[in-house]
Amino acid sequence: QVQLVESGGGLVQAGGSLRLSCAASGRTFSVDAMGWFRQAPGKEREFVAGLVWTGGRTFYGDSVKGQPTISRDGAKKTVYLQMNSLKLEDTAVYFCGAGGPSWNRRAANGRFEFDYWGQGTQVTVSL
Repeated sequence: QVQLVESGGGLVQAGGSLRLSCAASGRTFSVDAMGWFRQAPGKEREFVAGLVWTGGRTFYGDSVKGQPTISRDGAKKTVYLQMNSLKLEDTAVYFCGAGGPSWNRRAANGRFEFDYWGQGTQVTVSL
């Protein structure tokens, strides 16, 4: 099993920035991709960003392209989501996910679901 722990969520004013972190532990040797989904109130969960450890390829959801930026610290098995110029519509619970070596191939075909999930961290953007 892989455990994922998110941090960095909170309340921020519109136009502000947040950086989310997600650290993986457990059977991390099976992980080759990590990333983020989000779910806003009353909406379906949507893909935000993903990063493949081997090679560093990144993917972004259509609704967020241009913002934010996903990055990693391989030694810490941690992935980050830097969000700038936050808008009210960015308010959501952000879920960290992790996938195995097949995630890259699935993502290239538009399928971004991960195999493991964190508990989620709330991001609230206010006026």
